[in-house]
Amino acid sequence: MLTFPDFDPVAINLFGLKIHWYAIMYLIAFALAYVLMRRRLRHEPYRSITTPEPWTAVDVEDILLSAIVGVLVGGRLGYCLFYNPAHYFANPLDIIRIWDGGMSFHGGAIGVTLGLAWVAWKKKRPFLQVSDFLVPAAPIGLAAGRFGNFINGELWGREAPADLPWAMIFPTGGDVPRHPSQLYQMLLEGVLLFVLLWLYARKPRFRGQATGFFLAGYGTFRFAAEFWREPDANLGLLGMGLSMGQWLSVPMVLAGLTIWIIARARAVSDVEDAVDNVGDNDGLSLQGEGSTTEAQVGADKDPGLTDGGSGVGSEPDSETDSPAAEK
Repeated sequence: MLTFPDFDPVAINLFGLKIHWYAIMYLIAFALAYVLMRRRLRHEPYRSITTPEPWTAVDVEDILLSAIVGVLVGGRLGYCLFYNPAHYFANPLDIIRIWDGGMSFHGGAIGVTLGLAWVAWKKKRPFLQVSDFLVPAAPIGLAAGRFGNFINGELWGREAPADLPWAMIFPTGGDVPRHPSQLYQMLLEGVLLFVLLWLYARKPRFRGQATGFFLAGYGTFRFAAEFWREPDANLGLLGMGLSMGQWLSVPMVLAGLTIWIIARARAVSDVEDAVDNVGDNDGLSLQGEGSTTEAQVGADKDPGLTDGGSGVGSEPDSETDSPAAEK
């Protein structure tokens, strides 16, 4: 059993101006998202899209700005509405006291969705093309946020067996050993989801499938991690013995699976139509190994179609084929 390290939540104190570790984790998250999205510009189909205009660093900056606003505003409002609405309806000015803590991922996700919708409208791009661009970078930011929760000694886990080697006693969690659920979530929703989603999305996919993968993946990992996380004191466990976090994750999983399935079904249908047209006009057909793939045919019909694809297409080496690879 371990004792929680005596972290000072204030990282920097400049003449009374206190900068908390949690705020620094947000800055790190946004910085990493920017770097990863710049890297996404090298991935197909984004480096090949030309309509309505090519993807550039300006798109990255617009998406990042909308994500920052969506995370901060949506995350705060989501926490107030989902987890303690009675208090904030009675004390509405407390909503702006973001420095006191209280952010909700699910509220942040809604805020980011609205921000991406604005970017898509402004740029005249399909919404799922924009969301597919961002979501592979999102989990690493979530990992930074969960580590910030750990440093703050908040959102700790449920009571753990005393002989669990990594069980911890948290300063605000009583004298009982607890699961360090913040670290569980950091590893599941952050590191593991990032690795899986980045590897998945770096190859051509039908539009919408990266977004569906993220929603279903995050919702699944969050649902699982909640079994080790202590429910909010003012809510406890809700219907069927599930926490608020689990109930909010269920529609995410369902939405993610629905988006993924519909994206594939729609794209495969378009590919079959394209193949029929090729066969009718040129006498060509798909046959044998090495023939034109579904994702490639779909891309010929719609250069943005493979934003979330079948997985059967191959991607040029993003590190070597890019004419402007960053060092």
